[in-house]
This record gives sequence, C-alpha cells and structure tokens, in this order.
Amino acid sequence: MILVTSNETDYELIDSGNGKKLERYGSVIMDRPDPQAMWQPLKDRDVWSTANAVFMREGKTTKWHNDKTVPAAWPMPFGGLVFEIRPTSFKHTGLFPEHRENWKWMQDILKKSLSFREGDSRQAAGRVQVLNLFGYTGGASLACAQAGAEVVHVDGSKMAIGWAKKNQELSGLNDKPIRWILDDAILFLKREVKRGNTYDGIVMDPPAFGRGPKGEVWKIEEQFDELMKLCKSVLSDKPLFFLINGYASGYSPIAYQNNLLDLVQKYGGSTETGELALEETGTQRLLPCGIFARYSPLA
Repeated sequence: MILVTSNETDYELIDSGNGKKLERYGSVIMDRPDPQAMWQPLKDRDVWSTANAVFMREGKTTKWHNDKTVPAAWPMPFGGLVFEIRPTSFKHTGLFPEHRENWKWMQDILKKSLSFREGDSRQAAGRVQVLNLFGYTGGASLACAQAGAEVVHVDGSKMAIGWAKKNQELSGLNDKPIRWILDDAILFLKREVKRGNTYDGIVMDPPAFGRGPKGEVWKIEEQFDELMKLCKSVLSDKPLFFLINGYASGYSPIAYQNNLLDLVQKYGGSTETGELALEETGTQRLLPCGIFARYSPLA
C-alpha cells in the first residue's frame, strides 16, 4: 500500500525532478535535493526561481543560499501539531511530512483503546504507554501524546531532543506526559528489560547509520535483529501497535514486515506494509519518501 500525504495550508510539494524537490513551508519556498526525483520537473524555471532557500553542494561542503526573507527558524502548523522549521546543514528541516498518515493511524488506535479502557475497571486508569525510538524532533511522540498516551521518547542527539521539546511547547502539549530520554536505543532497551518496564505501542525510525550520545555506533545491518528482540521483550501482553519506518536504509518494506509476523501469531491481528509518499500539487505524481511496516491486533 502507499500512504500519501496530501498538501496542507502551510505545507505544499510544488514540483519535483532532476534530483530535487520544490516545497513550501509556510511562506518560505525551499529547493532541496531528493535523489528519488529521477524525472523531469513539470514547472518551468520561473517557478523554481521563486525559491527563498536553495540547498547547494559545493565540492565536499553544503550550504543554504537564503534570501533576506528566510528566518533562522519559524513555526509551522502541520498534521494538527506545530513544528519549528529550521534549514539544517544536512538539508533537512526538522519535519518529515510523509509520516502524517502513520501519525493518524496511531492516534486512531490510541483513541479507540483509551475510550475502551476508561469504561473498563480492570484497566489501570486508562493508561497507555508508547515508546518512540530514534524519535528525532518528536512528530510521532507529539501525535501519540495528543491522543492521550504516555510517551517515552528516546534519541541519541541532544539537539534533536531540545528541538522536540520546542515542538511540544509550540503545539500546546506541555501538559502531556512525555519523557525525553537522551540515550542509545539498544542500551536504553536493555535497561528497560531489566527494570521490567513494558509498552503498549512502539514506533521507531532507525537510520542506516548513527551515533549515540556517548559515541555509540549504530549500524542497521548489524544491530536491527537485536533491536527487534529487545523491543519485543518490552512489549506489553496487550499491545496496540508496532510501527517501523525506514528512510535511507535501502531495505524492502517486506524485510521490516517479516519481523512483525510473529506478533500476528501471538496476539492476532494483521500487518500492513508499503511506501510513504508526498502528493505533488496539481499532478498525478507521487514523490517516494520512505517505507513502513506496521502491526496492530485491532487491524
């Protein structure tokens, strides 16, 4: 299946092609590289020349060429939340809009579950615990907290966690129970297993390569199996969902899906898998942005 993120008032994929994409974040139009855009743009050069910010590669260095209208950072509503947008030195903006449909999927499951639990005296005060690994700037964490879950957000970057906290503030969710944990994902999970902590929902977006806060090396081809085993060890006996996203790992979504099939055997339900894509304005083209595999006993 393909989960398509359509345009919103403050976000738009204007055009794509020649290894680039032209997007609007609020009032700022951005021209950024995208290797998936291996076709010709449909808009002419005059449209692309309206970009306020252009990401350029100059030899081994990268640089944004911004006009005077582009602030260092600005807030932008998206998906029922508010994000601080910042042009970074590695071309990203702090928001991956293609994840919006998976946020909605998790929110729907959480709302249904919490509604049921509030009417069931056997459940502990309607509490639902969600773990977000490699959580970056917090989109999934904020979406789950907004739906009523208690969230533990883990990331190895102090900068990303600070950015996620800012998004929590901008989204008006400071009163929501989110624990921000600066840690290596594998080490955190090992401690959670020892502590006996469990989670009703797990969402992750593991990179192909990364480093933890103390320089711990993450290589997906070497550690993904251990990551999955540890995650399943902290999954509650009545799980609600397990979502795996992939951006630049090079794997098929089927590879992720195969890691979730044992959950179907154990708890029932089903898995879904496919691609994440952005809808281009006024065309039938979709820009592929990543892969996903997800499980829920409620599906």
